[in-house]
Amino acid sequence: MTVRRPAASRAVPLAPTIWSPVITTPAPHLPLSVWPTAQRTARTQRTGRYLPLSTEHPAKMLPAIARQAIAAYTQPGDLVLDPMCGIGTTLVEAIHLGRDAVGVEYEPKWAQLAGANLRLARQHGAPGHGEVVDGDARHLPGVVDPAIRGLVALVLTSPPYGASLHGQVSATPGAGVTKSHYKYSTDPANLAHAGHHALLEGMVQILIGCTRLLRPGGIVAMTVRPYRYRGTLIDLPGAMTRAGQRAGLTPLERNVALLAGLRGDQLIPRASFFALEQVRRARANNTPLHVIAHEDLLVFGASRSCSPPARKLRPAQLAHPEQS
Repeated sequence: MTVRRPAASRAVPLAPTIWSPVITTPAPHLPLSVWPTAQRTARTQRTGRYLPLSTEHPAKMLPAIARQAIAAYTQPGDLVLDPMCGIGTTLVEAIHLGRDAVGVEYEPKWAQLAGANLRLARQHGAPGHGEVVDGDARHLPGVVDPAIRGLVALVLTSPPYGASLHGQVSATPGAGVTKSHYKYSTDPANLAHAGHHALLEGMVQILIGCTRLLRPGGIVAMTVRPYRYRGTLIDLPGAMTRAGQRAGLTPLERNVALLAGLRGDQLIPRASFFALEQVRRARANNTPLHVIAHEDLLVFGASRSCSPPARKLRPAQLAHPEQS
């Protein structure tokens, strides 16, 4: 496992844009599955498998979501790419499943941590191999090793959530609640700090780069959730679907990855302090909000080869994917 820094320079900061809500449009009818990916808490999923410092990242992918997507859409020995890999969740879960993985991360701090998490996975016996590149995914084909062009079986990633991040909290008796780790960085050129429209344009650039690395029949999958900004519901999954289409991708599936546990016919909430507090305040003002309890897993194929995913999970695997 290595962390590389390409010679290419960083991107020029994006021009600021005025935030505006996404206007939703009818989506094509797509196959849908519900994935029970929160049978265990996020903390339990990461304990011992990731370094403790990993909790500092403000928007980590749930390991069970990554694991189920990789198991569903790739085979052992395949190559998995995450162009915005953060602490390396996609990479770690891929090499544990016997896949090889390449990640790109803009922030050197998170790139180093992703590399450390990969080393930890190898120490735990993960059979795959992983690499992290410190660079800007908006220039993806020039950042990664050109040898992987046409070899990537699965791109699995999540867009930055910018202003919607909540981070972590700690409560001290008599001192109230302290908020921490709620920003990706202080670098204004980071796509996470761009306005909404600039974020979408950046995602189109990244996805176009991904299509140039896919093998025939390769899959692009994004985990993304809606959120509220100043009281307005932002349909980020719908926006990311349109970004994928603009990049030349064709939607194949739209799955539901649960962020709440399942016990019989009951949902077990696993919402953060801030998510719960946001709902409590809204209801106190007679606004009937609900806690978001799932992420959309958007699945695309390249338009030139829109074959179905490599394989689907068997019913037995769908029951408890975190334990497979």
